[in-house]
Amino acid sequence: MPVAPFQNDAPTDWKKTENKDNLNKNLEFVKSELGQKYPLLIGGKEVLTDNNLASYNPAAHNEVIGYVSQAGGDHIETAISAARSAYESWGQATFQERSLYLFKAAEIMKRRKAELVAWQIYEAGKNWAEADGETNEAIDFLEMYGRKALELEQGQELVSLPGIENRLEYKPLGVGAIISPWNFPIAIVTGMTVSAIVTGNTVLLKPASLTPVIAAKFMEIMHEANLPDGVINFVPGASGDIGDYMVAHRDINFISFTGSKEAGLHIDEVAHKRIPGQRWIKRVVAEMGGKNGIVVDESADLDAAADGIVTSAFGYQGQKCSAGSRAIIHENVYDTMVDKIIERAKALQVGSGTENNAIGPVIDEKAFKKINEYIEVGKEEGTLVFGGDSDDTKGYYITPAIFKDVPATSRIMKEEIFGPVLAICKVANVEEGVQVYNDTEFGLTGALYTKNRDQISYARQKMDCGNLFFNGKCTGALVGVQPFGGYYMSGTGSKTGCLDYLLNFVKSKTCAENL
Repeated sequence: MPVAPFQNDAPTDWKKTENKDNLNKNLEFVKSELGQKYPLLIGGKEVLTDNNLASYNPAAHNEVIGYVSQAGGDHIETAISAARSAYESWGQATFQERSLYLFKAAEIMKRRKAELVAWQIYEAGKNWAEADGETNEAIDFLEMYGRKALELEQGQELVSLPGIENRLEYKPLGVGAIISPWNFPIAIVTGMTVSAIVTGNTVLLKPASLTPVIAAKFMEIMHEANLPDGVINFVPGASGDIGDYMVAHRDINFISFTGSKEAGLHIDEVAHKRIPGQRWIKRVVAEMGGKNGIVVDESADLDAAADGIVTSAFGYQGQKCSAGSRAIIHENVYDTMVDKIIERAKALQVGSGTENNAIGPVIDEKAFKKINEYIEVGKEEGTLVFGGDSDDTKGYYITPAIFKDVPATSRIMKEEIFGPVLAICKVANVEEGVQVYNDTEFGLTGALYTKNRDQISYARQKMDCGNLFFNGKCTGALVGVQPFGGYYMSGTGSKTGCLDYLLNFVKSKTCAENL
C-alpha cells in the first residue's frame, strides 16, 4: 500500500483572521455542548451508569464540562470479555488493515481540529497554542504509528541457510489496559491507545478523571472511523474503584500508563504479582514524572536561553512532565540571566485560555493547594524574585513563581512540583551544572545552552536524561523528530513517536521452514 512520507501536522497560524474566527466559532459551539452525559462504551454498546462524575472547567470551576459515567468492577469484567472476543478477529487482521483505521481517524481529527482545541481550552485549561500543538501531536501519532505498523508487517530479515526459510514475525500481546493522564488529554490518549491497537491488541481505555470528556471525543472519532466494536472499550472510573482491578486482572496482558511516579510504581508492583491461572508475565509500559532542568554556560546566547527557560518552565502552567523547572546558570552570567528571566515572565498574562492568555489555570483545587505549598517551601529555601500570587475565586490561577539563589540540594530543586514554579541555582562551570542537573531521581528532559562544542560533547555523555536539547527549550518534542521518553523514575525508557514504541505491544515469533 503506497503511503506518503510522514510529515508533522503544521501549527495553526493564529495571526490569520479566518483561523481566529474558526476557533471562536468552535468555542461557542463547545460551550453550547457543555453539561451533556457521556456513557461507557463496551463492546460497541453505550452504557449509562447511575454513578456519574462531573468534569469542571479549571478556569471557571463551577462550570460543568460534562457528566461521565463511571465504571465499576462488573463493567471491567464485561469490557475484558468484549476485548478478548474482539481480539480473535482484530489480532488476525494484517498490520495494513489496522493502519487504515488510524489514517482515517487522522483525517477526521484534522477536520475537527478547531473543535478539539476548544474542548481542551475548556476542560484542560490550555491556551490556543498549547491546545493546537497537542492536537497536532495526536494527529502525528495516528500518522506515524500507522506507517510504522506497515514496517512491522515486513517482519525482520534473518540469516538464510541452504534449504531453510527463516522469518521473524510480530504478533500482538492480547488485551491491554490503557491508563492515560489529564495533562495531554487528546495527544497521549491517542498515542497510547492507537499504538496498542494498530499492533493487533484490544484495549480497555481508562482516561484521567480530570479530563474524561476529551477522551470521549477521541472515542467519537474512532467510532466515526468505523473501528470494529470491542477493539477500544471506554471505561472511565476512579482509580481506587477500577484501577487495581484492571491492572491485577488475570486476563490483562499489558498495561500502558502515563502519569505520576507514585501511581506508576504502584501499577508496576500490582501488575507483577502473579494471579493463579495467569499464563504470562504482564508487560508494563510507563511514562512518569520529571524534574527537568536547563544548564546555561557563560558562552551561551543569553536571550535565547532566557526565552527557552521561561517557555519550558511556564508553558501550560508548568504542568508537563517535560517542564523545565530548574535553571542552572554559570556564575559569570547569573545576575544577567536572572534579570532576563524575570523580564520575560512579567510579560506573561494570566487568565482564561478562551482569551488566549499565556498562563491559564492549574487543573484543580488539589493541584492549586499543592503548588502553593511548594511556593511557601521555596520562600524558605531561596529568594522569591517574581510572582507566586494566586487566586481561586473563579479559576485556579497562580502567577508564575521564580526563586533565585536556591541551594542545589533544596526540595524545590529536587522534587517534581507540576506547576509554574522555577528554581534558579548558581554554578561555577558546566561540569558542576551537569552534576546538579543529575542530582534527582528522574531522567526525562534537559537542555544545555552553550557555544562551546566541548561542553556539548560533555553533556552528551554525562547528562542523564532521555531527551537532551542543545540551545533549545526542553519541552515540545515532536513525533518522529525527537522520540520522547525517559528512565530512572521517569519511566521504563520507552520512546514514543517511533517504531521502537510499537515493539512494546508485540511479541516476536520465529518461523523456520525446511524447504
